[in-house]
Amino acid sequence: MDMHSYRVLVVPILVVALSSASHAGGKNRAGTSAAPQLLIPVGARYLAMNGSAGANATGLEAIFWNPAGIDLTERPASALFSQRSYIADMGVSYFAASGKFDLGSVALSLRSFSVGDIAVTTEEAPDGTGEIINPTFFVLGFSYSRRITDRISVGATLNVIHENFSRVGVAGIAFDAGVQYASFMGVENLAIGVVVKNVGPPMRYGGSGLFVQGVADGSSRQLTSYKVEAAAFELPSVIELGLAYRISVGGSNHVQLAGIFQNNNFAYDEYRLGLEYTYENVLSLRGGYLLASGVGEQAPNIFQNFTMGGGLNFQDVGGVHLTFDYVFIPVKWFDTNHAVSIGIGF
Repeated sequence: MDMHSYRVLVVPILVVALSSASHAGGKNRAGTSAAPQLLIPVGARYLAMNGSAGANATGLEAIFWNPAGIDLTERPASALFSQRSYIADMGVSYFAASGKFDLGSVALSLRSFSVGDIAVTTEEAPDGTGEIINPTFFVLGFSYSRRITDRISVGATLNVIHENFSRVGVAGIAFDAGVQYASFMGVENLAIGVVVKNVGPPMRYGGSGLFVQGVADGSSRQLTSYKVEAAAFELPSVIELGLAYRISVGGSNHVQLAGIFQNNNFAYDEYRLGLEYTYENVLSLRGGYLLASGVGEQAPNIFQNFTMGGGLNFQDVGGVHLTFDYVFIPVKWFDTNHAVSIGIGF
């Protein structure tokens, strides 16, 4: 492929992202989207940098942050498992695996959300009927990424969304697409990234749980079942524009600085900063900060504005590459969130 062909692939993503950013931003619609679990970050490494890694995310954790970075791994095969404690005793489990081929990398991912047991209440039994339900929420992702030049990589993910509780449920699809550009404007170690997330058709609940018993006014019919038509809701799409810069000192110390602007379709826009310090490619320390949320006003946020964490990177343990990452996420009104990730490369 020549450079013109690469532009044909990259430019549409940039155009869609920039044009969408001019129309998105929906602080007045906060909390009204479908599938809000799509916005819950997974993985510990870049979450410790407060989600600022749109331009420098690599490997399997890039599936969430920017799928263009999946093919930037050097390992032919990789696997990642992550577990996060979330608010109100909820939990998020994440598993992903990828393979690297001549035509790019393909990856499969699964995000599962544990909500816990919920007691069923009704008008007649406000204290509970004795029935317990356990909602099921998961997102199954299929990703493809390719480094098309030594500077440009692109990627996309198709997410299959499933939600079910009691006798109602919904399924949907969402698309992510991104691009990363290294050595931007000829500046070595400077990278940019653009990603569009959660683009797809609206979702609408259905199922037998939406049928109710009633008698229509002005009708001679007896008690009859009627279906309540649930409203359709849009997906929580976001557009992110990111920058990253890498500094090396003495060959043993490496620092990555990252920043991102996130334009939300159902929330306030956000600006995030992140830093990662690595010593001897073994020990990493990370931190991130939510610089601002909203323009001229502070948006409600149940999380504190900062995150911190670290990781260990073992390059060759019996021919296997092992990583361990941890992140500490302080919360204002709930228990502190923690997340750990374990990665394996072959």
